[in-house]
Amino acid sequence: MIEVYKTNVRNKTDAKRIINLLEEIFSDAKMNFDLHDCDKILRIDGIGKSNSQSVINDLNKMGFSCEVLV
Repeated sequence: MIEVYKTNVRNKTDAKRIINLLEEIFSDAKMNFDLHDCDKILRIDGIGKSNSQSVINDLNKMGFSCEVLV
């Protein structure tokens, strides 16, 4: 299942740091950012909806906003 999140991540350095952290937690998931999109999209393939709040919390702890895009 693919989860899509709206974030306020603005640069590749922050995106890479976030992906590195999330890959430690969700090692089997595939993820990427689309920083060219106006919503600064984070896509994660391979986590369930039950893990969405964990992703949001982790980004919030790092100082970024994050919400599930519906």
